[in-house]
Amino acid sequence: MIALRSLLFNIAFYGWTTIACFGLLWMLLLPRRRMIAVVRWYLDTVGWLERVILGLDYEVRGRENLPAGACIVAAKHQSAWETMKLHALFGDPAIVLKRELTWIPIWGWYARKARMIAVDRGARGKALSSMIENSRPVAAEGRPIVIFPQGTRTAPGAYRGYRVGVGALYEQLRLPIVPVALNSGVFWGRNSFMKRSGTIVVEILPPIQPGLPRAQAMAELESRLEAATDRLVVAAGGPPTVRNATAAPARAVAPAP
Repeated sequence: MIALRSLLFNIAFYGWTTIACFGLLWMLLLPRRRMIAVVRWYLDTVGWLERVILGLDYEVRGRENLPAGACIVAAKHQSAWETMKLHALFGDPAIVLKRELTWIPIWGWYARKARMIAVDRGARGKALSSMIENSRPVAAEGRPIVIFPQGTRTAPGAYRGYRVGVGALYEQLRLPIVPVALNSGVFWGRNSFMKRSGTIVVEILPPIQPGLPRAQAMAELESRLEAATDRLVVAAGGPPTVRNATAAPARAVAPAP
């Protein structure tokens, strides 16, 4: 049954997404905020497919912890699921992403129109400074900045060091960091065809207020986010994170956003 549901969902999802990408090209002529409203409508339709075909829903806890105005949302990244829910969860976020994604035909056009924060990760030190500069006007608009502190998707139970991009934003922009834990990878695996029914939990944790030394803020972020994520993953039947004793702490990870 899981295989059949997954097959039907993948056919419906990719088919509908292809139709939407071409059929909604007219959105690029709209003001950015109106385009975002149409994007949220598309994401609602994908959510409907998830519920009807997969039996997969989601629950958000701790919305009261999300401050009004600009902040840095540091979210765990376990699957493609959360990348499709960011606008539903945070309204009008600016997402820190690889510059190469903006080169994808059609999808990249939408990303540029939505004014995401594109980063050239191959530029090393320059990438960090450009990310900060590109984030300043976003913060001035009061938009949340979403960044995945581990830099890429990380399966439940696996450990990946925290990169310093989130710490640099925290230090330079003087904004609170809002940790966001989730267990999406238990139901929608990284690069996995199979998808399980159930309820994904997204938990917004209390913010880390500005003013701490960068290393302290990063250590607190990792400690709180890993603990909350493990709790959610294990409750959903997934594995706890096994961290190598020799793994570098967050503040020592090479500076790449």
